[in-house]
Amino acid sequence: MPHIEIRDVSLIYDTPAGRVAGVQGATFNIEQSEFVCIVGPSGCGKSTLLNIIAGFIPPTSGEIRIGGKAVSGYGQDRGVVFQDFAQLFPWRTALGNVAFGLEMKGIGKTEREAIARKQLELVKLGKFVDSYPHHLSGGMQQRVAIARALAYNPAVLLMDEPFAALDALTRDDMQRLLADVWRETRKTVIYVTHNVSEAVYLADRVIVMTPHPGTVKTEIPITLKRPRDPLSVEFLDCQKLLLRQLGQETTKELEHA
Repeated sequence: MPHIEIRDVSLIYDTPAGRVAGVQGATFNIEQSEFVCIVGPSGCGKSTLLNIIAGFIPPTSGEIRIGGKAVSGYGQDRGVVFQDFAQLFPWRTALGNVAFGLEMKGIGKTEREAIARKQLELVKLGKFVDSYPHHLSGGMQQRVAIARALAYNPAVLLMDEPFAALDALTRDDMQRLLADVWRETRKTVIYVTHNVSEAVYLADRVIVMTPHPGTVKTEIPITLKRPRDPLSVEFLDCQKLLLRQLGQETTKELEHA
């Protein structure tokens, strides 16, 4: 049985102009410990679909199952990391931010701080446990966010363009860090991105969505050995394949505009 099953998921919005589809009939499976990236044209519903999987938005129709159980709202089997640095509490240290979810679960201070320290070590921030968010760079803040999402040991990690606001060098560093964290934890990851190179670097498989209203156009396996070399011929070939798929969709969108 797949770890995650997305079955004919649609989301319809009621607007003054009528009903508008945000996501339409999305269907795919994700296996245990698989790293899947979702790419597609801007506004196609990538983030909306991720929010449906997270349980933040109920679908109009269709079903999502994780571990065989239907998703009916947010649960702690899913950790979420967003792009916005403001997801951290500015009045809490890195340690306090990572421990927050554990505190809400009623876990004692000694145990939750031990878990939080371990997760901060995992993301290479062991020396910054007492630092506040405003003392940390953007990349370091995202490391704290990843550590916090992992602290309560979710089965699935959902990530919505978490590195999009970072500069190019920091983004490359964070991609390498995330690949290391995934190799260490073997979490099932769903990662939304508009960056094709990032998708090829991180993913076992890439889901390509059509323009709005988004549905799944195709799935492309990325079979390159890890760690991956973005300058290798094989990497560039995978990147070109994805760009061709996205280019076709962009062309169709313009033709129907």
